[in-house]
Amino acid sequence: MSVTEIKVPNIGDFKDVEVIEVLVSEGQSLKKNDSLITIESDKSSVEIPSNFDGKIKTLKIKVGDKVSEGDLILILENSSQNPEKVQKKSTIEKEFKKIKVIKPEVQQTATDQNKASDISSASPKVRKFARELGVDINQVKGSERKGRVIESDIKLFVASKSKNISINENKNNEKIKQEYLHSEFGEVETKDLPRVKKLSSKYLMNSWTNIPHVTNHDEADITELEEFRTSLTDIYTGEKKKITPLAFIVKALTASLKKFPNFNSSIDNIEEGKITVKKYYHIGIAVDTPHGLMVPKLRNTDNKNISLIGDELKKLSDECRNLKIDKKELFGGSMTITSLGGIGGSFFTPIINFPEVAILGIGKSEKKQIHINGRFITRTMLPLSLSYDHRIIDGAEAARFNNELKENLGKNFAYKLAI
Repeated sequence: MSVTEIKVPNIGDFKDVEVIEVLVSEGQSLKKNDSLITIESDKSSVEIPSNFDGKIKTLKIKVGDKVSEGDLILILENSSQNPEKVQKKSTIEKEFKKIKVIKPEVQQTATDQNKASDISSASPKVRKFARELGVDINQVKGSERKGRVIESDIKLFVASKSKNISINENKNNEKIKQEYLHSEFGEVETKDLPRVKKLSSKYLMNSWTNIPHVTNHDEADITELEEFRTSLTDIYTGEKKKITPLAFIVKALTASLKKFPNFNSSIDNIEEGKITVKKYYHIGIAVDTPHGLMVPKLRNTDNKNISLIGDELKKLSDECRNLKIDKKELFGGSMTITSLGGIGGSFFTPIINFPEVAILGIGKSEKKQIHINGRFITRTMLPLSLSYDHRIIDGAEAARFNNELKENLGKNFAYKLAI
């Protein structure tokens, strides 16, 4: 009985790459082209196949091992072929070096040919990505050999689900409209959708469909901030200065962004893992107008005091309501604040303003009994709703960001913000 050693073939310049999957076991019978192991570099993952028929006598490798060209994978019995002639280094080398970029139309064709199995084949990195998006990986059709699932398969799966839901909803609406007209039930009036809402709808749909939103809810104690804000007076006239709480929130958010730069970023190319971290601080402010919601940007808030920010807030709001805002002022933001404080309500789920990666929702502040040092004390509490892009920001980082923001809105910090 002859034996054959199966070794790691030529994988180019890569050395000490990690084994992320062992796809066979000792005693197992193999056929030519059966996959043996999966190795992964920082660019791609590749399965190494067997070029021989036989039975595995000894397995010499396990998950987590680091391998290079020539390392022994396993010993095979009853092999009659010469491994040096059959193993072709060029094929593996090319496959391992290339970065897989699969266009949607090609991806769709590939997935049509594969069916999701009960236990999908995928690397740990891809499985983690699926879990973060709340996707059952066993429902995803893999585009790689033998139905192996990669990240682009999961993204296509999520996009197709959203698209199918939208299509089904449209079909249902069409069916209802064809069967019954609104006018059959009473008097109706048809109006044109405001132009601002028409323009913003596609951006909102894009954000909700393509960004995995998570929202963190919290409350900030702004008792001292409010006492300080309402005590401000004009040094020349002695009259009380009318500065809205939003001006203080803008300044507090800017200070938080300095400490957590991931929140002041945008995704350039998620396929290559690239993000753009901004060195400027331009805070978007959602303005409610008769024409629809508009989000102008307060520029360079890190270099402006509370009084100047308050003046610019009023100016931008007026320009939006009168449709005199320059189009460019609606773009190039760091992060957006949307406030319902002047209307009412507490917590909600704001939609991220693409291409930003987070948005802060502000509710109406109210006095509450808070238990401090063994007794209940009346404090002014501000509801915070922080929505973030889970591809860049995880839950722990979001919680820390909220804690920093609460500190910046809390005791004694109001005086620093006013400077």
